[in-house]
Amino acid sequence: MQLLNSALALVQQHYIFPETAAEVVATVAARAAAGDYDDLDDETLAARVTEVFLATSGDKHLRLLVRSPDHRTATTEEEAEAAWAETQRLGNHHIAAVQRLDGNIGYIDLRGVASPGDGGTAIAAAMELVTHTGALIFDLRRNRGGDPEGVQLWNSYLFPDSDTHLNDIYDGGTRSTRQFWTLAHLPGRRYLDRPVYVLTSSFTFSGGEEFAYNLKALGRATLIGEVTRGGAHPTRRFPVSATLEVAVPNARSINPVTGTNWEGTGVVPDVATPAEEALRVAYRGALQHVLSTATSHAVLAEAQEALTAAG
Repeated sequence: MQLLNSALALVQQHYIFPETAAEVVATVAARAAAGDYDDLDDETLAARVTEVFLATSGDKHLRLLVRSPDHRTATTEEEAEAAWAETQRLGNHHIAAVQRLDGNIGYIDLRGVASPGDGGTAIAAAMELVTHTGALIFDLRRNRGGDPEGVQLWNSYLFPDSDTHLNDIYDGGTRSTRQFWTLAHLPGRRYLDRPVYVLTSSFTFSGGEEFAYNLKALGRATLIGEVTRGGAHPTRRFPVSATLEVAVPNARSINPVTGTNWEGTGVVPDVATPAEEALRVAYRGALQHVLSTATSHAVLAEAQEALTAAG
């Protein structure tokens, strides 16, 4: 079918590993020639093709997807990007919650990573709301990823200047490597000299994993939870019909500290615990830090009460 051929052509053209792309394309084309994809609805076709993509490449980012109903009028990359930006705006740029927990602990539930151009104001607002806390918890247990520049922005708040090398991304199309360093200027105050905890799960993926991996490699955060899903290849999405699109990894991450990334292995937490227990474990650790460092009698009393209640 024509749409499947279009999807395979995009994989062949853009996939970061050309030899693997050729193998993927040949495998799916052979299945199509044998009639494996005849008369399937979009959901079944996308699922079956994605199964072959994964079995052949091992890459969880390489997928044929059913497009969101909100995006089906977007037929060009520019229109698709605009539709995605609107989705992020209505979803508060993936910031599900920002709280001051009892004991003066900051908590940010971040379920994706918006680009600075779209979500920079919201990111700055979230960080401003936790700026006076004694410790900070980022909850990435439901984070499915997003924009590398967004990861750069979030991570930059946790370092004092522009001298920290966070990540590199090698682009297969241009055969060039872009370095990502902490930003010299931020729209708000930095979060320094206090502990940071990052919660992970087996659902945490892509840019959410980079967020955690960068901080772990640099010793800036304690990761608590489960090994993450294991997808380190930045990806572009291309419409192939009104209802289907293909996600094609066109780059790969290279951490400047480890020289590698989390592709296929996931990010391993510092403290392994079931995802549903991760917040409790991090909160207890954060409260213990506050109890050992705070000077405010009100905060100390609140933290002690919260720690007792946490059990």
